[in-house]
Amino acid sequence: MNSFNQNVIKHKTGFLNLAAELGNISRACRIMGFSRDTFYRYQAARDAGGIEALFEVSRKKPNLKNRVDEMTEQAVCEFALAFPAHGQLRASNELRKKGVFVSPLGVRSIWLRNGLASMKQRLAALERKSAEEGLILTEAQVQALERKSRTA
Repeated sequence: MNSFNQNVIKHKTGFLNLAAELGNISRACRIMGFSRDTFYRYQAARDAGGIEALFEVSRKKPNLKNRVDEMTEQAVCEFALAFPAHGQLRASNELRKKGVFVSPLGVRSIWLRNGLASMKQRLAALERKSAEEGLILTEAQVQALERKSRTA
């Protein structure tokens, strides 16, 4: 247990002990500068899981229920490499025709997670993949790469 967690535990258990010592929760809350709601949360956590339950819990947890399934994410990434010049709306519409239902904003969030957000990033990923695997590029991919080389 690191020193930060030790200090947090001491502070929270001290708060709970003060309330027990005074026999008055409201007064302990006023002295420590906490709300009664906070006291009851600390008390419930201690009663449910002991002292270890009072550790600081990271609030930065991913909301997995908002994530698409792995198959959809893979289909979006493959489409991004197959048609790097298409935007998120067109990608969503084309994938819908193939039976993969994902919104344009869903496509964008998947692209952001996988480093494919801009056309430049999608083309760079396509170049890496074709160099690694020796892929034969389609006409659309070749045109997109030529357009990139003309502007660069």
